[in-house]
Formats: sequence, structure tokens, C-alpha cells
Amino acid sequence: MVDGIGTLVILGAGGDLAKRLLLPGLGQLLDADRGHDFRLIGVGFDEMTDDEWRARVADSFAAGEATGPRARAVAGETRYLRADVTKPDDLRRILASVTGVPALYFALPPKVTIAACAALRTVGVPKGTVLGLEKPFGTDLRSAQALNRKLVTLVPETHIHRVDHFLGKSTVLNLLGLRFANRIFEQVWSSEHVERVDIRFDETLALEGRAGYYDKAGALVDMIQSHLLLVMAIVAMEPPSSLDAEDLRGAMTQVLRATRVWDGDAVTASRRARYGAGSIDGHKIPAYDKEPGVDPELATETLAEVTVGIENWRWAGVPFHLRSGKALSDKRQEVVITFKDVPHRPYGFTGNPGPACLRISLNPDSIELDLNINGEGNPFTIDRVRLDVNFAAGEMAPYGEVLHGVLSDDPTLSVRADAVEECWRIVAPVLAAWRKNDVPLDSYRAGSTGPTAWR
Repeated sequence: MVDGIGTLVILGAGGDLAKRLLLPGLGQLLDADRGHDFRLIGVGFDEMTDDEWRARVADSFAAGEATGPRARAVAGETRYLRADVTKPDDLRRILASVTGVPALYFALPPKVTIAACAALRTVGVPKGTVLGLEKPFGTDLRSAQALNRKLVTLVPETHIHRVDHFLGKSTVLNLLGLRFANRIFEQVWSSEHVERVDIRFDETLALEGRAGYYDKAGALVDMIQSHLLLVMAIVAMEPPSSLDAEDLRGAMTQVLRATRVWDGDAVTASRRARYGAGSIDGHKIPAYDKEPGVDPELATETLAEVTVGIENWRWAGVPFHLRSGKALSDKRQEVVITFKDVPHRPYGFTGNPGPACLRISLNPDSIELDLNINGEGNPFTIDRVRLDVNFAAGEMAPYGEVLHGVLSDDPTLSVRADAVEECWRIVAPVLAAWRKNDVPLDSYRAGSTGPTAWR
């Protein structure tokens, strides 16, 4: 742990990520008053005056409903530097402007982050420097390994925060309490009782002007390789001895090491598709390959499904289905545990609602549990009822939580180097099969549930 961050430097401050997510989360953190006292410096390649940058920060803070005195003070004093972060001389100028121990937050595309880290090696960083990096971490397994090697030449692994804002979601954190503070669930949390696990993140949003990043990533890399595999690790991990960063992250990585594409066959274990023209909530959506900035030759998918298995004692034989897509009819963002049906019903019962499910909604935050009980009228008819509870909203949005970890130099909610590499290893055979066109690129209408053939 460092004594305290003196300056937060956002590299890539002019980008959409900083405006929509990073700065609103930072404002919420300041309003929450968790003891942080720092200066903010924005760094970008675009021309921008200090006043223009301050106005942008204030607007983003307001978007996150952060209007307290600490947020106003930081917004009123922040500075902006125009720089190319891949050039050593510009990095020296940035570091010369910081006060106290800096936290450098890379809100940049992977290739720019890799180049910036290489340039930082020639410059060096002040003692205690903390690094925050946005996913994806690298562009494949080899580049992720190379990036990790570069990072530890700059600062120790404990000062590296690979940010996955999903780990700051209150629902994902509540998974820990659900599993490990309730004896009833832990007893059935294994292949003996679980039929399958579905982790799904369907969005109604289309590309929304993000072609510069998304067209080179796609749904598999953007969502499954990073976010959903990590959610799966929390769902499936063994009970850690504590919630200390190393214990928790070690338990997650252990699950990822045991994970493989289902039956070792990336062709049968994966599907991909891309949206065509359609409409969502009355708004017309162009076909993905007609969106501004999209290169149709890249064959980027906007909907991906991958089935994996966890080859350990607890989960052997249970399929984990991971799915994420854009421009779909419904916003379904959930973890669904489907339990095996009872092995026998006494003769005389009628009705069979099927196996019970536990649904953990990621947005809004809630839990639903199916129960099969005697129905009204005929007591020997089995009916389905559902118990549900809503989680209390978190004090801050996910980016507020992960920024708190960065500024506190607490890596609990960040992704460890070996977990990053395992996630790339898991999807590598899928990416290879897709590059060879062994898996067809299906299509679906924007605003639909997906390709008709998938239903």
C-alpha cells in the first residue's frame, strides 16, 4: 500500500470512456468522501484548454450526480496537458507536473497502452507509482504476456490495477455473500445438483459510435474474454480463506486455470452473429456493417456465445454458457443457475414445472429463486412459485468502486496478471476457429432476440 495518491493522471482523458464512465465514477467517489485527497490531471492528444477540460470534468461529475464540495474543488483545479503518451519526452513532462505519488490511469486502446508502457521503461516512474489499466489487457495471449512483463519492470505487481468495472458491480460482489454466508446454497453448489450455468449480458444498445474500439474487438473480446469469464470465476470458485486480495484473486485464477472450451472443440462450443438493420424502441438501427467507422471486411461479431467446462472435482460435466450481444430486443444481464430435477416424485403427484433456477440479475440488482410446491385446489398438483429480493443499491457506480481501489492501492477488485493470461488462453481456440471461418457468422435483425436458427 502507498501512503496516499497525490495526483491522478488520466491518460486518454479526451476519450469517450473518460467522459461517460471514468469521470462520473470519480465524482461519486469524491462525494462519498472516502478519504482521498489528490489533484487531477487530464492528458490527451487533442487540443483543449484548462478551462475546456474543467468544464468537461464538471459536466461528467454532474452526470454522475456528484455535486459536493470535494467534487467541485477537484473540477475547479484540474489541469489538462496535450501529449503523445508514447513519446518519452512527453511522458517526462507529464511526470514533472505531478505532486506526490502519482496514479497513472490508462484509458487508452490496448496497442497505445503497450507503446506507452514501453516508453515509460526508458523514463522511469516515481517510487510508489500506481498503474490503472483498462481492459482488454493486450490483444491476445502473447501480447498480454508481453504487457505483463513490461508492467512489472515499472512497478511491482501489487501496484498494478487491471480494471474490470464488472468486479465493482454491487451484484457481483453480493455473489460472495450469497455463496459463502448461506449454508443452503453452498451445499448444492456443484455438479451433483447443478445442471448448467448461464451467464448472459444482452444489451439493447447498438454500436453507439464506438467503432474505433469495438470493430477490432467484437463481442467475444469486449465482453466474454474479460467480464463474463471473471464473473464465472466468482460464481464457481472454491471458498477463499479470506477476502484478502491475494486469497480472493487466487481462488478466481484457480477456476480459470481449470477452464476449457466445451469438449475441447471451439467449433461446436461457439456461435457468432452480427446485427442487420432493424429498430429498437422505435429508433431505426442501421446494419452493423453500415455503421460509421466499421470495416465490413473484419467480420466483427456483435453477438457471441461460448460454452466452457471447468475441469475440477466440483464442476466436472457442468456446461457454463457465456453469451453477450448488442442491439437485441431485451436487456437481459444475469447469472442463471439451473438445478437438476429431483430424481423421483412419489406416485400421485401431477404437474411438472421442471428444474428450479436461481437467477441473479446484474441489472437491476436482484435474486429470484424458483420453488416447486403443492398448488391451490388439488394439493397433489405441483406448481411453480418464485421468491425474489432486490439488492440495496451500491453507494457508488462500479467505476467509483474500482477507482477507490486504485487510489487506495488496494488490488482486491483488480485483475491479477495470471488471470488475464488465463482468460486469453481460454478464448484463444475460439478466436482461431473464427479467423479460419470454421464457425459461420450468422445474422440477426436489430431489435430481435438473435438469429432465428439459434432459438
